Amino acid sequence: MKSEIGIGEKPVVFVVDDDYRVREALSSLISSTGLLVSAFASATEFLESEKPGTSGLELQRELAAGVAPPIIFITGHGDVPSSVRAMKAGAIEFLSKPFGDEELLQAIDAAIVIDRTARRRRSELAELRKKYDLLTPREREVLPFVTAGLANKQTAAELGTSEITIGVHRGQIMRKMSARSLAELVRMADRLGIRHGGEAF
Repeated sequence: MKSEIGIGEKPVVFVVDDDYRVREALSSLISSTGLLVSAFASATEFLESEKPGTSGLELQRELAAGVAPPIIFITGHGDVPSSVRAMKAGAIEFLSKPFGDEELLQAIDAAIVIDRTARRRRSELAELRKKYDLLTPREREVLPFVTAGLANKQTAAELGTSEITIGVHRGQIMRKMSARSLAELVRMADRLGIRHGGEAF
């Protein structure tokens, strides 16, 4: 089971279970709280994959390879090794049947909060990357020196150019990145994975 929401959109909970009665019961419970529900009979069906026999853990691994919503594992034969594998692979909860309705709904609420936060962060990072893409190759070269705290004179010496030129690049970087202060620019560079002498990941 996974929860997914778009920014400003109503949450959708996807239920994946091979037991029709379980799917119906879960769908009814979740929809009673006002959430949208979409049910699938198998992980393969959910992924619309041609690969047969995909298990819950395999589904999770495939989702983890991309940008996956948080997953809540529900199992009728839970054991410690499976639980540990699920949690290590990124599941936010592992529920063994039987479990209480409230327990599941609390897990879903937590998953929605996690998903909303992750989507907001991805959106913010995408905006930062758009701003970074506006920088010229030379400005990208200067940026790590600026965020490392080097003065224009030091940066100019490192890059073999004039202090005035570095000052111009620095101003352009601040403007294009919409940074109101050096501290904010440093935080932006950190989000982009930029270090002194390095490029954005």
